[in-house]
Amino acid sequence: MKLSDAIRKRIKFYLKEKNMNVWRLCKMSGIPCSTISTFMSGKTELIKLDTLLHICEGFGITLGEFFKDSTFDTAEQD
Repeated sequence: MKLSDAIRKRIKFYLKEKNMNVWRLCKMSGIPCSTISTFMSGKTELIKLDTLLHICEGFGITLGEFFKDSTFDTAEQD
């Protein structure tokens, strides 16, 4: 699995776990909805680490918690 796909999968996991939608995540993280939406739809393949940090803050988790998943053990470069 490509790294960007693994990140999308993990964001979807936390959206479901936290009972949030993308709009709420945007408000909680301070990241523009267009940024998150274009990444989640696959129109953008890369996401900056600082953007991902703000997304994690919106979920109320750390980057370490976000990446603590076996999906990332086999993730490949995009």
